[in-house]
Amino acid sequence: MKKETKLQPPSDGWKGLIENFGSDASAGFVVFLLALPLSLGIAKASDFPPIMGLVTAIIGGILVSLISGSRLTIKGPAAGLIVVVAGSVADFGGGETGWKLALGAMVVAGLVQVLFGVLKLGKLADIFPLSAIHGMLAAIGIIIIAKQIPVLLDVNPEMYKGMSIVGMITSIPDFIANFDPRATLIGVYSLAIMLGWPYLKDFKLGKIPAPLMVLIVAIPSELAMDFEHTEPPYALLHIGNLVENVKYNADFSGIAMTGIFIKYVIMFALVGTLESLLTVKAIDMADPFKRKSNNDKDLIAVGVGNTVSALLGGLPMISEVARSSANVNNGAKTRWANFFHGFFILAFVLVATPVIEMIPNSALAAMLITVGIKLAHPKEFVNTFKIGKEQLAIFLVTIVFTIFEDLLIGIAAGIILKMILHVIHGTPISSFFKAPTVVSFDKNEYLVEIDKAAIFSNFLGIKRKLEEIPAGFNVTIDLKNTKLVDHSVMENLHHFQHEYEENGGHVRIIGLENHKPVSDHKLAARKLAQS
Repeated sequence: MKKETKLQPPSDGWKGLIENFGSDASAGFVVFLLALPLSLGIAKASDFPPIMGLVTAIIGGILVSLISGSRLTIKGPAAGLIVVVAGSVADFGGGETGWKLALGAMVVAGLVQVLFGVLKLGKLADIFPLSAIHGMLAAIGIIIIAKQIPVLLDVNPEMYKGMSIVGMITSIPDFIANFDPRATLIGVYSLAIMLGWPYLKDFKLGKIPAPLMVLIVAIPSELAMDFEHTEPPYALLHIGNLVENVKYNADFSGIAMTGIFIKYVIMFALVGTLESLLTVKAIDMADPFKRKSNNDKDLIAVGVGNTVSALLGGLPMISEVARSSANVNNGAKTRWANFFHGFFILAFVLVATPVIEMIPNSALAAMLITVGIKLAHPKEFVNTFKIGKEQLAIFLVTIVFTIFEDLLIGIAAGIILKMILHVIHGTPISSFFKAPTVVSFDKNEYLVEIDKAAIFSNFLGIKRKLEEIPAGFNVTIDLKNTKLVDHSVMENLHHFQHEYEENGGHVRIIGLENHKPVSDHKLAARKLAQS
């Protein structure tokens, strides 16, 4: 079968800007329309001044785009970090003090991310079991929904101030009993627009980004109801002046609270890095030019962006998946699309702050609830169950511990359960962090033989051997000597196969004839059948 010819990739740098100005500016403008309201909502939900969401997006676009290692990802604040950011503000004392002390931890976390990149730890995402990562993201989605329901209903913030996530979930009936009818009306039809808009993608109206359509409907509704004079102050967004707010805001005296400070440095660096790397991997696969990002360079760029953002008061940024996908789908060619998205946000906030302050908070809550629903959608549970019951157990344990404790404990609980299950399935303890892997070459053929077990915790060693194989050869990966190949490795091997074959080679995965899959899913874990 004839292989599809690879498209000639566009030029990078200034030449790329000139050649692709129209397509990149157009894509950047569409992403700006998505990013503006979402950045405001994420900052507000994170207990940061809302304008700091825009500061983060501006830095992620204008600064980070120039030094990033990926061409098509959009850098900015992420809903997935709301839980960590809001938790840090609360644990550092809340209010302006908590915000500034949290910024100190974020600066250090940004420097840690730079160090990750310098030490070439861009493969970090591969050492975490995929079910635990998906469980973490689903838990974040549930937490976002729980925290935004009272905002959608325009309940007085004093009613849920300081309340735990479990408390907010159990208090939903009380929130409903105290809802504001007019603000809730805007929130409900904003939510309906956000959820229903994907079904209009084949119509001309559906080409308008859903968050923009929410603003087109919500702002006139708010003006017609005269929220400024008839509703309490918390019903509308207030952001203030950009120039007055952007200054040195970080406070490092939180180092005295050693345990809390270290905890949040780890969480900002770990969760932000994981989400960024997963997005870069996904967008590389969607890139029509099949370019491969430099993960380590991209981590350095994100770390620099986070350090600068935190010093000035902004949120932590990542390569954000929804905005990056919109960037690709709207014809972006180079990193300049990310630059334009940041430039358009800067221009808009400088000249149109009064328009931004007409946005009802219930409309922003609707956008964030939609993000939460995507992260914790029932199909995530169903898909995980299809991969295997054990994967669902890891997924659920991660969710429960994240909701009742925090993200670090949730991820740790998922990893520990995964390791226990591996021991039960006969994985030798000696192979938990090292899989004996032998690579041989004969007559244009590379043979990769893996021994004992191929699992999430030892995949980095396997991946290192695979990446040393030059492009364009026939590669056979033989797994017959493994007792177990887990789901994370099965998925990563298929990613390797896809990428290697895109560059003109061929990959076969063999030796699983005597292994029993734990489910019918093609990427399910495989256990060596007992003789």
